[in-house]
Amino acid sequence: MTPCTRLVYLANPNNPTGSCLAAEDMERLHAGLPERVLLVIDAAYAEYVQRTDYEPGASLVSRFDNVVMTRTFSKIYGLAGLRVGWAYCPSPVADMLNRVRGPFNVTTAAQAAATAALSDREHVAHSITHNAEWKAWLVQKIRAAGLDVDGGEGNFLLVRFPCATPYDAKSADAFLTKRGFILRPLANYNLPHCLRLTIGTEEANRGVARALADFMRQT
Repeated sequence: MTPCTRLVYLANPNNPTGSCLAAEDMERLHAGLPERVLLVIDAAYAEYVQRTDYEPGASLVSRFDNVVMTRTFSKIYGLAGLRVGWAYCPSPVADMLNRVRGPFNVTTAAQAAATAALSDREHVAHSITHNAEWKAWLVQKIRAAGLDVDGGEGNFLLVRFPCATPYDAKSADAFLTKRGFILRPLANYNLPHCLRLTIGTEEANRGVARALADFMRQT
């Protein structure tokens, strides 16, 4: 941080690593920031967190004037195509956001869908259970195939590949794409040896686990 720093942006849980700061650590981070610096906590994956020491940021926003928590309907609620998000923040920040936003940034249909999604608690509960079950299953299968994988928090896994061909991440990406599985390459995150795998349906999870095992068995 420098004297010119005005904003610190932190994804918690982080994408694509799945790493997550405990509430105590976030408190300590905030305490170390000057009052002039705005701390923005991106908690897009908050609903998936299983840790008991986690807090998405609402507590800090309620107590301080330099904290913003952002959330989204794109993850647990499954409304990514509607591009709906929200923020909990101090009034002056909300006022500034309202000034710079587009005049029609969220459609009426998207607002209605988001409102309905908030009432669908059964879907959220099912998604949390499904994610926890299949994430654990995929971690076990991927490690059994001979690969390192970071579980972390969120609805995705960070799969680490050897650097040497033909088992590197680029080769794996091409192999999986031919099988119909599209993972996210992470070279632009300075993680060229990794692919990000989103937890999917049972069929997709079983299929990608088989494909990864086949990839690692090739000679």
